[in-house]
Amino acid sequence: MPDDAAAARAAAEEESAFSHSPVAPDVTAAYGDHPDQVIDFHAPRPGPDSTAPGALAPLVVVLHGGAWRARYDRRHLGPFADYLARRGFAVANVEYRRGDDGSAGAPAGRWPDTFDDVAAALDALPALVGEALPQADPRRTVLTGHSAGGHLALWAAARHVLPPDAPWRTDGPADLRGVVALAPIADFQVAEKLEVCAHASLQLLGGPDTFATRRPYADPVLLVPTGIATTLVQGRADLVVPEAVAESYADAAAKAGEMVGLTLLADVGHFPLIDPAADACAVVAEEIAQLAW
Repeated sequence: MPDDAAAARAAAEEESAFSHSPVAPDVTAAYGDHPDQVIDFHAPRPGPDSTAPGALAPLVVVLHGGAWRARYDRRHLGPFADYLARRGFAVANVEYRRGDDGSAGAPAGRWPDTFDDVAAALDALPALVGEALPQADPRRTVLTGHSAGGHLALWAAARHVLPPDAPWRTDGPADLRGVVALAPIADFQVAEKLEVCAHASLQLLGGPDTFATRRPYADPVLLVPTGIATTLVQGRADLVVPEAVAESYADAAAKAGEMVGLTLLADVGHFPLIDPAADACAVVAEEIAQLAW
């Protein structure tokens, strides 16, 4: 159990991350018929904080977290998306179907809908970007996500190594510059041992009866190597998704012959990674820039 000081700091970090005013996207486009099958686009706003100038901006695809539960949607990442846009990136903030309702005990995720949506969004993105964000260069795409969204980012980049009978499998790797996963739920077995997000990964896969059979289709730690440049950014003081989860993924990747970057931030918890007011968010933007430019 965390001590009182650690718990208070974590609460303050969460409050700060959710304190920003909502930021409306420049364009919202649908990739399907369900209300949650939409993507918010933020046009790049080059200025003093821009990482680099240029006629076309790298595209950052963002997948939000929230334990795959319905009460957390893409809007809480609007300020983070705007922060990246102000640094010169074009940003696509993806929504997807999550737990069935917004109550505190709602099941996490929807099988297979959550995975169907992320795959469909990524497949539809090139055409949608061409219409919604002509300032973007899809040849320089970086995929990022936070917490449960970090899981989905790693999973989406690994579709070409899914089991052959997986409906989301692709013939080859995605055309990505890389993945930056932020405090990702990257190893379901470790996450379950640590009771991450009240056993959200167990719920995502349908419960104890289907957890083992569905893991090979969904758990990033079982989908390495991918051959795609990958960096994990993790707060060492994270009480929501402890660093042991990210470290387990990085270790598994190394054993599979793939080096995954792991940036550990001292005295940083779960939410500063997506909080524009936090120094950790600048570290995240730099990690993205290292892959994108």
